[in-house]
Amino acid sequence: MSKRIFTLLVILMSLSLIGIIFVQAYFINDSVENEKERFKFKVKRALSYVSNTIEENEIADYYDRFQSLPKEDKADSSKVSQLLIYQQNNSTKETVIFRSNVLEENYKLSSSLFDIGLDSLTIQNIIGSSTAEVYSNFELSDKDINQSPITKIITEGVVDDAQRISFEKSFKALQKNTPIHKRISKEAVKELLSEAFNKNDIDIGFEYAIYSNDLATKVQSSNFENDLKSTFKVPVFYDENRQSSYKLLVNFPDDKSFILSSIIGMILMAIVFTLVIIIAYWSALYQLIKQRKISEIKTDFINNMTHEFKTPIATINLALDAIRNPAIIDDKDKVKRYLSMIKEENKRMHAQVENVLRISKLEKNELNISKDRVKLHDLIEDAITHVELIVEDRKGYIKTFLDASKSSVLANETHFTNVVVNILDNAIKYSPNAPEIEVYTENIGNNIILKVKDHGSGMSKAAAKRVFEKFYREHTGNIHNVKGHGLGLAYVKRIIDDHQGYVYVESEKGKGSTFSIKLPLIS
Repeated sequence: MSKRIFTLLVILMSLSLIGIIFVQAYFINDSVENEKERFKFKVKRALSYVSNTIEENEIADYYDRFQSLPKEDKADSSKVSQLLIYQQNNSTKETVIFRSNVLEENYKLSSSLFDIGLDSLTIQNIIGSSTAEVYSNFELSDKDINQSPITKIITEGVVDDAQRISFEKSFKALQKNTPIHKRISKEAVKELLSEAFNKNDIDIGFEYAIYSNDLATKVQSSNFENDLKSTFKVPVFYDENRQSSYKLLVNFPDDKSFILSSIIGMILMAIVFTLVIIIAYWSALYQLIKQRKISEIKTDFINNMTHEFKTPIATINLALDAIRNPAIIDDKDKVKRYLSMIKEENKRMHAQVENVLRISKLEKNELNISKDRVKLHDLIEDAITHVELIVEDRKGYIKTFLDASKSSVLANETHFTNVVVNILDNAIKYSPNAPEIEVYTENIGNNIILKVKDHGSGMSKAAAKRVFEKFYREHTGNIHNVKGHGLGLAYVKRIIDDHQGYVYVESEKGKGSTFSIKLPLIS
């Protein structure tokens, strides 16, 4: 996968993830806003019901008391209104006359009957009668309306609706001067609000108050606070002109929790699905990056392996060509030298193949690692003999400081010797000048610590964290300036892990590296 395609794929995946998160966030926010509006609608509907109920209850109470007044009260004044309608049907020669009379009687009643704080109250008593008469065979102009009609219907009685309207208008005009706490109690308001909220499925604590011209009255709950942003209000106690100076205010201390609780299940599901998508995205992205790195590492590995095999093959070919030369074939010293070169280069290629095979077998758990009681100091001395000629050839040295009094460990002699050889070989390769290597051992508790210190080129902190990864090699500008393919230290870590040990490196660029191995001792 090319870098451009990889970058484009990452951008598209990121944009898709951002879009999904945005849609989920919009959906959650829209759900919350809809639930808020639904909550507001229910509260306003409940408050409107309470306002109307308060007013109706107050008027009904006083109107019932007015209805129960004695009928013999004398009218203060009276007035009669009459409505007369003539209707003539020319086809049937019949005439219909509608006659309606209304008697309005005004009464002055003692206000003590109603407890409204005034001397008297004027109430209208309205009595009405209506008549429908039918006449035939005459012209309207000749009609004597006193003659007997064909049909006459008479209806009389108290006009209740008109009477009630008159009562309510007078009562409202007088009651607006009565203190609010005498018109309704706190308990009555709370009971009505609770009833209305329960009917609208609002099961939540609330605080309430009645304000007069934006000033608090005695009718309010103990913890009410007038917060303009979260308080609902509705007018109460309209006067005779449908105006009101009183407002019923209600707020809900836990309204946000109540609103969220109604959609918390949906919100949690949306969040869970979003998290699943994010985790899947990061997992896919991580795998893409990992695969790309593996691809790059494998490419480097192939390049390095090609270089590692190309050089000895070329050396072997040159040596063989030289041996076939008639001028050299009779020179035994030169023939021996070239044969020695061929043997050494062949050993190098064999060692490279063995490293690859060992790692492959370790991953498949096919490598047989039997362990015996061995002296770690003996393994260290044996490993040094494998590399000391190379160190001497480069005018370097390996110094040992084997200070551990106990060095018996349970290990595989062959594999652990290879571990020490690999670490020493690594120190030699990354020493640009003559290799200067020190080997230390010490006992700490029930463990032995082996340290291999060099004074070479060292490595960055980022490289030190990854140096034990398979195929990993730190780039130094030219990937072939140090021979290797990134398998040696991976093999070291795998073997030490199998020995229940621990390996780590401390390094600083330009100042060298120190590899430390910690192994448990055996008695």
